[in-house]
Amino acid sequence: IQAIDWLVHGVLLAEWYRELQSLWRPDMMDLMWLMMVGSLFYSFMFVFIFTKGYEGKGVLEGARYGFLIGLLIYVSGMLGQYAMYPIPVGMALIWLGYGIVEMVIAGIIAAVIYRK
Repeated sequence: IQAIDWLVHGVLLAEWYRELQSLWRPDMMDLMWLMMVGSLFYSFMFVFIFTKGYEGKGVLEGARYGFLIGLLIYVSGMLGQYAMYPIPVGMALIWLGYGIVEMVIAGIIAAVIYRK
Protein backbone atom coordinates (compact mmCIF):
# COMPACT_ATOMS: atom_id res chain seq x y z
CA ILE A 1 0.00 0.00 0.00
CA GLN A 2 2.92 2.36 0.68
CA ALA A 3 4.11 1.98 -2.92
CA ILE A 4 0.64 2.88 -4.20
CA ASP A 5 0.56 5.82 -1.76
CA TRP A 6 3.78 7.12 -3.26
CA LEU A 7 2.46 6.69 -6.80
CA VAL A 8 -0.82 8.49 -6.07
CA HIS A 9 0.43 11.24 -3.74
CA GLY A 10 4.05 11.57 -4.86
CA VAL A 11 3.48 11.39 -8.61
CA LEU A 12 -0.17 11.65 -9.69
CA LEU A 13 -1.18 14.44 -7.29
CA ALA A 14 2.24 16.10 -6.81
CA GLU A 15 1.52 19.08 -9.07
CA TRP A 16 -1.79 19.83 -7.34
CA TYR A 17 -0.08 19.59 -3.95
CA ARG A 18 2.53 22.13 -5.08
CA GLU A 19 -0.16 24.47 -6.43
CA LEU A 20 -2.13 24.25 -3.18
CA GLN A 21 0.88 24.53 -0.89
CA SER A 22 -0.65 27.52 0.93
CA LEU A 23 -3.44 25.24 2.24
CA TRP A 24 -1.08 22.91 4.10
CA ARG A 25 0.41 23.57 7.49
CA PRO A 26 3.94 24.97 7.27
CA ASP A 27 5.01 22.56 10.04
CA MET A 28 3.20 19.57 8.50
CA MET A 29 6.32 17.40 8.24
CA ASP A 30 7.05 17.95 11.94
CA LEU A 31 3.59 16.58 12.73
CA MET A 32 3.75 13.47 10.55
CA TRP A 33 4.05 11.38 13.71
CA LEU A 34 0.41 12.28 14.41
CA MET A 35 -0.57 10.85 11.04
CA MET A 36 1.35 7.67 11.89
CA VAL A 37 -0.45 7.36 15.23
CA GLY A 38 -3.77 7.94 13.47
CA SER A 39 -2.93 5.32 10.84
CA LEU A 40 -2.00 2.76 13.49
CA PHE A 41 -5.26 3.41 15.33
CA TYR A 42 -7.24 3.20 12.08
CA SER A 43 -5.50 -0.07 11.13
CA PHE A 44 -6.21 -1.59 14.53
CA MET A 45 -9.89 -0.62 14.41
CA PHE A 46 -10.25 -1.75 10.78
CA VAL A 47 -9.00 -5.24 11.64
CA PHE A 48 -10.80 -5.35 15.02
CA ILE A 49 -14.17 -4.63 13.38
CA PHE A 50 -13.39 -7.09 10.58
CA THR A 51 -12.70 -9.92 13.03
CA LYS A 52 -15.99 -9.29 14.88
CA GLY A 53 -18.04 -9.97 11.76
CA TYR A 54 -15.72 -12.38 9.98
CA GLU A 55 -17.59 -15.34 8.49
CA GLY A 56 -14.64 -17.18 6.94
CA LYS A 57 -15.76 -16.60 3.33
CA GLY A 58 -12.32 -15.69 2.02
CA VAL A 59 -10.94 -12.80 0.06
CA LEU A 60 -14.28 -11.76 -1.41
CA GLU A 61 -15.55 -11.15 2.10
CA GLY A 62 -12.48 -9.03 2.78
CA ALA A 63 -12.93 -7.12 -0.47
CA ARG A 64 -16.59 -6.46 0.33
CA TYR A 65 -15.73 -5.29 3.85
CA GLY A 66 -12.99 -3.00 2.52
CA PHE A 67 -15.31 -1.59 -0.13
CA LEU A 68 -18.05 -0.82 2.40
CA ILE A 69 -15.61 0.77 4.86
CA GLY A 70 -14.11 2.72 1.96
CA LEU A 71 -17.51 4.06 0.98
CA LEU A 72 -18.31 4.95 4.59
CA ILE A 73 -15.06 6.79 5.24
CA TYR A 74 -14.14 8.28 1.88
CA VAL A 75 -17.47 9.40 0.39
CA SER A 76 -18.32 11.40 3.51
CA GLY A 77 -14.71 12.51 3.96
CA MET A 78 -14.19 13.72 0.41
CA LEU A 79 -17.50 15.57 0.30
CA GLY A 80 -16.42 17.34 3.49
CA GLN A 81 -12.89 18.05 2.20
CA TYR A 82 -14.24 19.41 -1.06
CA ALA A 83 -16.74 21.63 0.78
CA MET A 84 -14.13 22.99 3.23
CA TYR A 85 -11.06 23.48 1.07
CA PRO A 86 -10.62 25.01 -2.39
CA ILE A 87 -9.32 21.81 -3.94
CA PRO A 88 -9.96 20.78 -7.55
CA VAL A 89 -12.79 18.30 -8.02
CA GLY A 90 -10.36 15.98 -9.82
CA MET A 91 -8.14 15.85 -6.75
CA ALA A 92 -11.10 15.00 -4.52
CA LEU A 93 -12.20 12.27 -6.94
CA ILE A 94 -8.70 10.75 -7.01
CA TRP A 95 -8.60 10.80 -3.20
CA LEU A 96 -12.03 9.14 -3.16
CA GLY A 97 -11.20 6.44 -5.70
CA TYR A 98 -7.80 5.70 -4.24
CA GLY A 99 -9.18 5.57 -0.70
CA ILE A 100 -11.78 2.99 -1.68
CA VAL A 101 -9.22 0.89 -3.58
CA GLU A 102 -6.86 1.08 -0.60
CA MET A 103 -9.60 -0.17 1.73
CA VAL A 104 -10.47 -3.05 -0.62
CA ILE A 105 -6.79 -4.10 -0.62
CA ALA A 106 -6.66 -3.81 3.18
CA GLY A 107 -9.82 -5.91 3.47
CA ILE A 108 -8.35 -8.61 1.25
CA ILE A 109 -5.17 -8.64 3.34
CA ALA A 110 -7.23 -8.95 6.54
CA ALA A 111 -9.20 -11.86 5.05
CA VAL A 112 -6.01 -13.65 4.01
CA ILE A 113 -4.50 -13.21 7.49
CA TYR A 114 -7.66 -14.33 9.33
CA ARG A 115 -8.54 -17.35 7.19
CA LYS A 116 -10.34 -20.05 9.15
